[in-house]
Amino acid sequence: MTATIDRFFAPCPRGLEAALADELGALGAQFVAAAEGGVSFSGPRELALHANLESRLASRILWQVAHGRYRNEDDLYRLVKGVDWPAHFGVERTLRVDLAATRSPLASLEFATLKVKDAVCDRFRDAGGTRPSVDKERPDVRVHAYLTDREATLYLDTSGEPLFKRGYRRDADAAPLRENLAAGLLALSGWTPGTPLLDPMCGSGTIVIEAALRAADRAPGLGRTFGFQKLAWFDGPAWQRIRQRARDRVRPAPAAPSLFGSDVDAQALAHCRGNLAAAGVAEWVALAEADVLARSAPAPAGIVLTNPPYGVRLDSEAALAAFYPRLGDALKQRFAGWTACIFTGDLRLAKLIGLKPSRKTPLYNGSIECRLFRFEVVAGRPGRAARAGDG
Repeated sequence: MTATIDRFFAPCPRGLEAALADELGALGAQFVAAAEGGVSFSGPRELALHANLESRLASRILWQVAHGRYRNEDDLYRLVKGVDWPAHFGVERTLRVDLAATRSPLASLEFATLKVKDAVCDRFRDAGGTRPSVDKERPDVRVHAYLTDREATLYLDTSGEPLFKRGYRRDADAAPLRENLAAGLLALSGWTPGTPLLDPMCGSGTIVIEAALRAADRAPGLGRTFGFQKLAWFDGPAWQRIRQRARDRVRPAPAAPSLFGSDVDAQALAHCRGNLAAAGVAEWVALAEADVLARSAPAPAGIVLTNPPYGVRLDSEAALAAFYPRLGDALKQRFAGWTACIFTGDLRLAKLIGLKPSRKTPLYNGSIECRLFRFEVVAGRPGRAARAGDG
């Protein structure tokens, strides 16, 4: 594998860019720069293997293969065809092209995507007489093109399936949180392994599973395959050594867990147990069937981190409006001394919960604008806490 320095881009959920930049820097990335929706960075090609295996926050790791100016579809075609695609992957690999643009002058992004695909295939045809097949559902290789008003950047996806697909999710509730977003919430909450953590509305368990993976120092990508395994420069023995080093550092579970999950829904807890087992961290988390409004704190202090339902698992806006003050009262009565971090797309929570947030972090769950509200919980009588702003 070449030791030359390559350029990469790692997209992530909006709001996690700074945290992802820190994570990539800790993995050895150079020239790390956060941008809207992701982070650019540089390093040796082997860094792509480490980043795919280790990143808890990235959605993909894209390897830059070309960059240039364009004015029209013909310019774009020439830029793409100028890349030596047969040097990057074999003609027997199936192909998919994805294109995104910001302020592009091109009239049709669909036509631009077709031009990119044609240029890749024509380069193969000119080199060997045959073209790779297109497979939009399960491609071996994904080409990503990103267009601005004047410049085009071409990437090969080294991840394959998105990195939030860790491989452990067997069952999920109706509105599962993506794994890298859950890992990002943990990072933003300030939680560190060894600190008690409770998700009292854990559903299928994504938050506690991501916490357990981090506490165990288990690389999130250990249970899956990656797109770089289909690229020409893939070094199988080097990859096996990287994976084995990651396996060797996994910590055993402690005698007494400091991670706790509960839910009022027995079926959700069953899904959570299955997912914990699939992730290899079942012994790290203590689960209980309990109503968030009634359960007690599992330790004198710690962090509550949860994603309450916002119009998905509860039936109506009125039910949620009645729920939030009761949730605030339960925290004041039973979790004094704890920090509560609540992630929601229902921005009414800040007004209704009866707690004053010490921090409000904007985030996106897909296209849904959300907030991570942080509350320092002190004891108080129901309904007497300060009223907060609207986020």
